[in-house]
Amino acid sequence: MSCPNLYTLVDAAKFILNEIAAHPNFVTLEYYPDLTIGDAQTALSYLKQELEDNQQPSIVPETSV
Repeated sequence: MSCPNLYTLVDAAKFILNEIAAHPNFVTLEYYPDLTIGDAQTALSYLKQELEDNQQPSIVPETSV
């Protein structure tokens, strides 16, 4: 069994968090934890940015001849 692409998992997690935050049952809970859905969304955004930064090819400067 192969592992799913990490980008796909991050995007799926962000989608699920958005769905939870908008769900009427969640909204009516009046649930106020120390770490919020917004905090989780921010963490996923930082993770995605880190993944993108690490995927960019290194630029090797040309040597003068």
